[in-house]
Amino acid sequence: MSQEHVNLAPVQLGPIAVPTPVILSPMAGVTNWPFRVLCEEYGPDGLYVAEMVTARALVARNPKAFRLCRFAPSERVRSLQLYGVDPVIMERATRMVVDGGMADHIDLNFGCPVPKVTRRGGGSALPWKLDLFSELLRRVVAVCQPAGIPVTAKIRVGLDADHTTFLEAGRIAQEEGCAAVALHARTTAEYYGGHSDWERIGQLTQELSIPVFGNGDIWSAEDAEEMVRQTGCAGVEIGRGCQGRPWLFRDIANAFAGSSERVEPTLGQVGQIVARHARMLVEFYDGDEQMAVHDIRKHVAWYLKGFPVGGFTRRAFMECESLEDLGAQIALLPQDEPYPESVAAKPRGRVRYAKKVHLPQGWLDSRQTTHEEREALFGDDPMDASY
Repeated sequence: MSQEHVNLAPVQLGPIAVPTPVILSPMAGVTNWPFRVLCEEYGPDGLYVAEMVTARALVARNPKAFRLCRFAPSERVRSLQLYGVDPVIMERATRMVVDGGMADHIDLNFGCPVPKVTRRGGGSALPWKLDLFSELLRRVVAVCQPAGIPVTAKIRVGLDADHTTFLEAGRIAQEEGCAAVALHARTTAEYYGGHSDWERIGQLTQELSIPVFGNGDIWSAEDAEEMVRQTGCAGVEIGRGCQGRPWLFRDIANAFAGSSERVEPTLGQVGQIVARHARMLVEFYDGDEQMAVHDIRKHVAWYLKGFPVGGFTRRAFMECESLEDLGAQIALLPQDEPYPESVAAKPRGRVRYAKKVHLPQGWLDSRQTTHEEREALFGDDPMDASY
């Protein structure tokens, strides 16, 4: 791998200056404000995007949806991701966000590959329907532009190797007024398995005049540099690579500043990060300590990855019910245990493949939606308004 230093130029998204376009990708159940605060404290002046908020749930004034829309006072740019299939509902949810002064930047989710989303025509399935994709973007941008709120779109390469959509989706997003596009360089069928195809990021970068952010398989600062070097993308978006490693953003900031310095916390230092993360989660859950400690469990599994702590210790963390329990387990950790180099630049989380792409019946028959398809897609679905 080349050691040549890579420069990352500032990006302007409407009125928002992004000095170092390194982005925390929205991840369901992960990127609530406590985790975003940790990442932003380590990282550069990038964008740290909230986890996906369902438009229908927001319009229904679901309390959990509003919780996901909260930002910490320290967050420089309030970036909110919205998900929906019905352009009218998306427009109404966007109007709530804009009129309520709830965000500075709105990202739209067209990248989620999860079957319960794609079988409703949402996430990465939606760009296949060109009319629906265009209308949804147009309505959201029309609400946001007068308020000076930039809109970005997160997309995938396509449904599968035979049904790619990213070039058309990128062009449409640009035509409809999006300020940037982020491309996760996998298809829906690839889910989170295999290797992302960075060549597609380079293709989209060449195709568009708006910034393209590359996403997929950035596990280290060197990966981030290499993606920019190979593709010419305007910035990088970090998803699973930072799970249990919010300090990855410091490493990436250092790399793009020409520094080889990397953060390598001892297990004791990691334990203190876990404790602080948990305390912030208590605040996020309005004082519900048990809910916060249950939430931190998945993060603990990531934080401990590679450390030689054994199954007994890991199970003990999974049985914690309070901050006191958590603190007791953290105190038992070998505090001086060095950071495990063996996993420093390795994949995080589970590598999952989709057996098949779940789509609405007849979805692939046409690139346009029929009246009947729209009626079926936009009908009331209680799942859309709940969490």
